[in-house]
Amino acid sequence: MHYLLRSALLLGIALLPLRAADPHDQSSVPLEVDAPDAKLTKIVLLAGGPSSKPMAHEYFAGCALLMGWLKQQPGVWPVMARDWPKNEAILEGAKCVVYFGDGGGKQPFIEPARWARLAKLLDGGAGLVLLHQAMDFPKGPDGDKVQDWLGGVFRSDIGCRGHWDMDLKPVGTHPVLRGVKPFAAPGDGWLYNLHFAKDKGFAPLIVGQVPEKSRSSADAKQHVGRDEVIGWAHQRAGGGRGFGFTGADLHKSWGYESQRKFVVNGILWSAGLEVPADGANTKFAEADLNQNLDKKATPAPKAANKAAPKKSGEAK
Repeated sequence: MHYLLRSALLLGIALLPLRAADPHDQSSVPLEVDAPDAKLTKIVLLAGGPSSKPMAHEYFAGCALLMGWLKQQPGVWPVMARDWPKNEAILEGAKCVVYFGDGGGKQPFIEPARWARLAKLLDGGAGLVLLHQAMDFPKGPDGDKVQDWLGGVFRSDIGCRGHWDMDLKPVGTHPVLRGVKPFAAPGDGWLYNLHFAKDKGFAPLIVGQVPEKSRSSADAKQHVGRDEVIGWAHQRAGGGRGFGFTGADLHKSWGYESQRKFVVNGILWSAGLEVPADGANTKFAEADLNQNLDKKATPAPKAANKAAPKKSGEAK
């Protein structure tokens, strides 16, 4: 009798559903862990704070994915921080700084002391990578400097932005394009018609057609039918490299193999490393997209478009 009761209890426990992992638990992501060996190529990833709706602008989760892929590259040590390092010493010796977060003056390094520290690092030859909204800078000396470092900067005077399906294609034979094939990115968010560097070190890498109705600036309207640059590389004359990609609004876009390779290749190249012949190794599983997400309010359902009944005495 006791044996049967014990067996039934064990069977009941075995049939209990396993508790699903919390997709918003970010505690397993190591932050600000410096390189144990100065010979390793240190790449600092700055993850912007919560923004937009769930599964869009997932800056922390996106940087966590990038950190995992960079760890797969021999001789590379990625260091991740929220917004800006609490321990600024981790910036010392960095070969590249990557910022994935909001722009428009919300970049965490706009504050003067941080800006001076970043400028010293980049002017010393470190690379700079900005993703999605990150290259949106208001007009002024900061934006001009970023254009010199990165090779491109978004400003609303000529720039356009929005969400639509895109078919992206590589152009040229730049090392960042190794292993990158044409790919579709439905419904993602884009910035285009940026202020790009005019020197010979600038190289457009990924281009695509945009809806003509998205051409919201007078300058953009002069280029109907033109392939627009969505990703690029910049070899600075004074040393150092820059890489920009304006996609990656939707978190699901990291599921596209060519996007993963393109961005990781761009980071490696910007850090002064040789890009593998077939592109960077970026092992991926769909479950990876549901980890380390920011906690965000779920958008309220859209109200039915019904006219409210008129009260007595109201005009018809």
